[in-house]
Amino acid sequence: MNKETEIKARVLNRLINHLDKNKDVQNIDLMILAKFCRNCLSKWMVAEAQELGEDLDIETARREVYKMDYATWKEKYQPEVSQEKLDQFNGLDK
Repeated sequence: MNKETEIKARVLNRLINHLDKNKDVQNIDLMILAKFCRNCLSKWMVAEAQELGEDLDIETARREVYKMDYATWKEKYQPEVSQEKLDQFNGLDK
């Protein structure tokens, strides 16, 4: 692995660890503010693995990003989304 790739890998790990330490930051908030979330990171991991000819399923990628099973994370840390947040999110494409 070259230095640039190693740096990028370390940055991704720092981002995942930062998100893990800030579970109060909800995916909907990330989507509204940054137009990406933990699920996006998981999907990007799967897509990049496929491009490299590697087999990575979405649940395995989610475990990497969420540091636990996605269903467990949702149950423990994801509250019901308010109508206000949904309206903000749905207004992104307009």
